[in-house]
Amino acid sequence: MSPAAASPAEVVRAAQKDDCYRGGLRSAAGGALHSLAGAKRWLECRREVELLSDVAYFGLTTFAGYQTLGEEYVGVIQVDPSQSRVPSRLRRGVLVALHTLLPYLLDKALRHLECELQADVEGSRPSQGSLVLGGCGRSRARHWVHRQVAPLTEPQKRTFLQAVMVLRQGLSGLQRLHVAWFYIHGAFYHLAKRLTGVTYLRVHSPAVEDLRARESYRLLGLVSLVHLALSVGLQLYGFRQRQRARREWKLHRGLSHRRSHMEEKAISRNSVCTLCLEERRHSTATPCGHLFCWECITQWCDTKNTGATSCKWPAPGRNACGEMNWPSWGQENATCP
Repeated sequence: MSPAAASPAEVVRAAQKDDCYRGGLRSAAGGALHSLAGAKRWLECRREVELLSDVAYFGLTTFAGYQTLGEEYVGVIQVDPSQSRVPSRLRRGVLVALHTLLPYLLDKALRHLECELQADVEGSRPSQGSLVLGGCGRSRARHWVHRQVAPLTEPQKRTFLQAVMVLRQGLSGLQRLHVAWFYIHGAFYHLAKRLTGVTYLRVHSPAVEDLRARESYRLLGLVSLVHLALSVGLQLYGFRQRQRARREWKLHRGLSHRRSHMEEKAISRNSVCTLCLEERRHSTATPCGHLFCWECITQWCDTKNTGATSCKWPAPGRNACGEMNWPSWGQENATCP
């Protein structure tokens, strides 16, 4: 009797066991680096230490042609799409690279790009000693990203920033969609195995598969799909609300700017001297209440010997006074008609 395909429960149990052992290896490697190089260096290189731990774990098991500890615990073995041979060394190498290196490179690149775009849009730069995980501190990769982003205009940077955020959310949603699809069909639990066509067969004699467990997994997959759809809907709704609030803020800011500009124009019109048609210098009030430049009104009164130019009310030049000194000038004829 040919070996049977592993059930979803066995695949999940093997993956959980592998995650447990990988976590222990990561913790041990991180503790060693923390003891040797200190907390700062450990924080800066924590993701790289996790990557090296994962590569070491899968390199010594999957790539070398052995079962992982989780697969050995459950009793399953990897096979290629033919379901009759173990994967070749090349296929196993691609599997390990897709499972460990590709997620690290994608996460690091998107984090660098997002940090750089946010710094340019918000007009701030992270400090040289920043310990933000994922590379928001300065590095060669960050400098290269900065050189690529620098020629972009401000609207382009905002558009790229939104695209990066959508891409990161999309990758997370893709992973959740893939897991839900696995619960329904029970073939590939990891994206790397789907891309390389690696599946599992039971090593031991096949047991009678529990149909109720398979139905439970299918139900879990449907619930996961509904939850994912609701999450995407809420995110889209929140995005539309943020866009609406941003448009309303821009409209309000534009109206405020237009109002302030009109007020400035009104103030500037009111501050024009009607004699020289320029902005008043040393504003001076006549008893009738009109305002002129001090030089203009005094020269007018000296040459024309008449009153205010607007209402022709007789106002001797000695009754014209500066706005700041109104109470002490021209008290005898200082009332308007």
